[in-house]
Amino acid sequence: MFSEAAKKELQEIRLRYPNARAALLPALYVAQREFGWLSPDAYETVSDLLGVPKAIARGVGTFYAMYKHKPAGRNIVQLCTNVSCMILGAERLVDFLKNKYGLEPGGTTQDERFSLVIMECIGACGTAPAMLVNDDFYENLTENYIEEILQRYK
Repeated sequence: MFSEAAKKELQEIRLRYPNARAALLPALYVAQREFGWLSPDAYETVSDLLGVPKAIARGVGTFYAMYKHKPAGRNIVQLCTNVSCMILGAERLVDFLKNKYGLEPGGTTQDERFSLVIMECIGACGTAPAMLVNDDFYENLTENYIEEILQRYK
């Protein structure tokens, strides 16, 4: 169930858009922030509050990679493995995350501290390999640097 503050935010979002469907992206973001991921209940609540069909809400939410469709760790690690990052060691870093943290691509650590998402490109080819942890950007990664970075996140 949405908090009263989230319901109010959804109403304000709806007023900024010409129709309810146009408000779906920010509304789904509010739901994800509220629940941590977009569960069937989250889709139903957004659908009901905006007055759009549930299939439309789910279709929009599943189209975009920015929405989570299963519970995730408290911190989302997005590691780029595209060409520049791969050439400069991203695959070795994926192995490091598996071995050091038990963190598989698409998985979550047992303590629910981290989830790992493999990214196609985060636009940092000149300073590869690169990753995001939540909204924080890191570049020129090494195994030691990743370990130092992840110690900051509880």
